[in-house]
Amino acid sequence: MIKNHLSFAECDIEFKKGLVVFSGPSGAGKSVLMQGLLSLFGYGDVHADVIEAVVGKKLGLDAFGFEEEEPNIFKFLKAKNARYFINSQAVSKKGMVELSRTFVNYLSVKDNSEFENSRLLGLLDGVCASKEPSHTEYVSKFETLFTEYKTLKEELNRIEAEEKKVEDLKEFARFEIAKIDEVSPKIGEDEELVSFKKSLSKKEKIEAAMQKAGAIFELEGSVIEVLNLIETDNSFFDACMNELRLVFEKQNETLEALEEIDVESLLDRIEKIAQLKKRYGSIEEALAHKQKRQEELARYENIAFEKAQLEKEVAKFESNVKIQSLKISETRQKYLSLLETRLNDYLSQLYMPSLQLRLEEGVLNELGFDALHVNLGKVDLKKISSGEYNRVRLAFLATHNEFLLSGGGVLILDEIDANLSGKESMSVATVLKTLSSKYQIFAISHQPQLSSRADQHFLVIKDALHVSRVLPLGEEERIVELARMVSGENVSEEAIVFAKSLLESANL
Repeated sequence: MIKNHLSFAECDIEFKKGLVVFSGPSGAGKSVLMQGLLSLFGYGDVHADVIEAVVGKKLGLDAFGFEEEEPNIFKFLKAKNARYFINSQAVSKKGMVELSRTFVNYLSVKDNSEFENSRLLGLLDGVCASKEPSHTEYVSKFETLFTEYKTLKEELNRIEAEEKKVEDLKEFARFEIAKIDEVSPKIGEDEELVSFKKSLSKKEKIEAAMQKAGAIFELEGSVIEVLNLIETDNSFFDACMNELRLVFEKQNETLEALEEIDVESLLDRIEKIAQLKKRYGSIEEALAHKQKRQEELARYENIAFEKAQLEKEVAKFESNVKIQSLKISETRQKYLSLLETRLNDYLSQLYMPSLQLRLEEGVLNELGFDALHVNLGKVDLKKISSGEYNRVRLAFLATHNEFLLSGGGVLILDEIDANLSGKESMSVATVLKTLSSKYQIFAISHQPQLSSRADQHFLVIKDALHVSRVLPLGEEERIVELARMVSGENVSEEAIVFAKSLLESANL
């Protein structure tokens, strides 16, 4: 079910098992519909407000942290934020992709990634695992081993690069340490200096005010005499005057200390501290930077020892990586012919020449050192026609699903039979029909051969308001649509006859 997806206002479709084909005029919205379905499973951007799919099959959701239900419900909602759900449990787009890879595979007209080395080796590893299940775990452990080796190797390369310029680095570290030591800042010193500076700026005003206010002590005796005459306890006044004397004494000490301060030195010290703070942020950060540079300096002094230790560790890992990658390569070589045989079985059904697979040593990476090459007779895969290329891709897709999605799943195909003759298109239809016994296949087609083999046939059209609609076709409607695919919009009688013959042949 999709709502407000580009040219689709709303559609709610109940699918049957097997091969489901969508046909219709160009621009009606077939690819848009497939893109919407794919986007629900995390492939590409979602343009709909709501997409929901009910999957009536156990998918092993427990392994991904989701509760399995009957049926499982996948949903996308776009309100304030785009959100994915599996059985009402929120899931990230990345999590959705990881999960859907276990049961969804697709092939589009624009996709040409099937022959990337990582994809080819992944397929070969699937073939190996079908015969030796431990191979999958072995490849996974090798990937972890290689990642650790790569990290150590990069660290060694960094140390070697540092070693070449270590004298410059040591000199720079010493320079920065010396600059901080030259100031030798103490935590809290900046605040103390600023306080002194403020006091200095008010020194003369304070002295003048204290001299004037000192007259209060000359009148102290007169105040006490008055209090005695009026028979009032003078203890409060004595306490107040004693407190005032302490304040004056302390301030006098401060003023005496300020007299001894070298103002130029104070201002110079404040400037140096300010420059240090400007560079490092604070005195604490300057001291932390000094500590860091001291540690680096110590490491630079020991870099030769550190390098020697790391070289031993890298050599140990490198030896293990080579041994393990060789073992993986031997297993791949052992079952390479099985993969080649299965691919060629499909290619023969598709009226294509046999291909040859060849493993060669390539650049060592997380998949090992193998590079898998595909040769289609004497023809370069990059130079074959689009129709031939699609059939080769279909052979790889079929083989991939046989070994890597053996439990069944969903295949989504966008015009896999484009630019093919009737015979070739029928061969594609035959292969897909065979696959549909285990997989639910959604295919867009402009050819009557594939459409005639569908277990369910939908017509995608745009109405007068340019809104796309999806219409399930009955027997008579299928005949008309197949005939349109043969002869164009002006359906001929010959096309009707041919369409009927295709359907009769498909039902045999």
